[in-house]
Amino acid sequence: MATKTKSKPIGSMQMTKQLYQQQASKYQPKRNVLLNSIRAFWVGGAICLFGQILQNMYIHFFGFTEKTASNPTVATLIFISVLLTGFGVYDNIGQYAGAGSAVPVTGFANSIAAAAIEHRSEGLVLGVGGNMFKLAGSVIVFGVVAAFIAGIIKTLFKMIF
Repeated sequence: MATKTKSKPIGSMQMTKQLYQQQASKYQPKRNVLLNSIRAFWVGGAICLFGQILQNMYIHFFGFTEKTASNPTVATLIFISVLLTGFGVYDNIGQYAGAGSAVPVTGFANSIAAAAIEHRSEGLVLGVGGNMFKLAGSVIVFGVVAAFIAGIIKTLFKMIF
């Protein structure tokens, strides 16, 4: 039968939450917010520009309309993102650009593919499928709820005006 023992403070100093935060702040790297914002802006913009170029190619070379070209454009961006994740390139882009690479649909595809790659040793169903959809489930639920709320607001505005 194990007995519980209370941990005693080292020396005469009791570690409090404020003292811990003060000590930890000494070792945290300083963040350059301006540089990080510029990187996120230009990389996210470059991803979106590439998506627009793809959409224009689908319109001009494959006969899609502006409305129907969005589906193959998004599918192509997702495919390229998953491919770059598999080769380890998208992780480097994410390290450099931060949120600039995470906000577009390519960031979501990267996170799903990375979870699948990381847990493939646990099997297809419990490893890849289970861990991949842990992340996707919350994003899909948020998207559905947000679309539902937007639909209600739009319906209310149409009824009022």
